[in-house]
Amino acid sequence: MSFLEILLLAVGLSMDSLAVSVTSGAVMKECSVRRVVKIAFVLAFFQAMFTLVGYLLGFSFLKLIETIDHWIAFGLLLYLGGRMIWESRQEKEEDKKMNPLCLKTLCGLGIATSIDALAVGVSLAIMQTSLSVITWTIGIVTFLFSSFGVCFGVKVGNKVDLKLDLIGGVILIGIGVKILIEHLWGF
Repeated sequence: MSFLEILLLAVGLSMDSLAVSVTSGAVMKECSVRRVVKIAFVLAFFQAMFTLVGYLLGFSFLKLIETIDHWIAFGLLLYLGGRMIWESRQEKEEDKKMNPLCLKTLCGLGIATSIDALAVGVSLAIMQTSLSVITWTIGIVTFLFSSFGVCFGVKVGNKVDLKLDLIGGVILIGIGVKILIEHLWGF
């Protein structure tokens, strides 16, 4: 994978975290460095760690599936991207009583937004890509996007309806199609 592809993958995965951080900022109504770093760090930590866990799980059964690995990677990314697009079209009720600074709530949000990273990690193992650069890139990009999201949420609140899940879903599907084309036609 090229660094541009890794960066696009990280951006796609971070869209759920960005959406959660914007909502968290809107709920908090005020922004401090401590609050921003706390939310962004937890979301980035779960994204990076779930990618790592998915990779390790995928790598453990790689020999069993290497003849169909590109189809599995494509299928997982298509499913995840499709699900993100589907969810972007659904009406969401936001709980204004949520406390995004509560560690239990924040960990729950981190886990919920990182399930996609687990499946992507499996795909990365199947593709036999280097893990360290990808994991760090996903963590850093998620941290930056989430930091921006909290500040943006505080400033703009619920005045703007961004379709971040839609953008992330399209990116993940695009990467899946690229993987399939590379393996089937050798590009």
